[in-house]
Amino acid sequence: MEFPAQTFQVTRADLVRYAGASGDFNPIHWSDRVATTVGLPGVIAHGMFTMALVGRAVTEWAGSPDAVVEYGVRFTRPVAVPDDDQGTEIEVTARVRGVPEDGLTRIEVTATCLGDKVLSQARATIRTAP
Repeated sequence: MEFPAQTFQVTRADLVRYAGASGDFNPIHWSDRVATTVGLPGVIAHGMFTMALVGRAVTEWAGSPDAVVEYGVRFTRPVAVPDDDQGTEIEVTARVRGVPEDGLTRIEVTATCLGDKVLSQARATIRTAP
């Protein structure tokens, strides 16, 4: 079984808001000059922001926040965010990894940006309705 895909738009304005909320003002998240100096393609989204967007998709598939029992990812590739009004998109898909036997459904999540996987080992366990 596959879950319906969800797409999230990410702009530089989102990064500014996330930096304010998280306190992570690392210049790789707002300065192209600094980001390219350290070898990045440009300003990148905060990894935890990317993880949070994917978590939002998992929560929606689960039906409520308290139905998410476990969630974890590994960061594979940065999400470059261009300096324009459109930004970039992160597409999130998922599929059931196995038939639930204990009231819990284990899902494998895929997050891509411009066709590249940005997370690996993205998995969640959700409580299924009886």
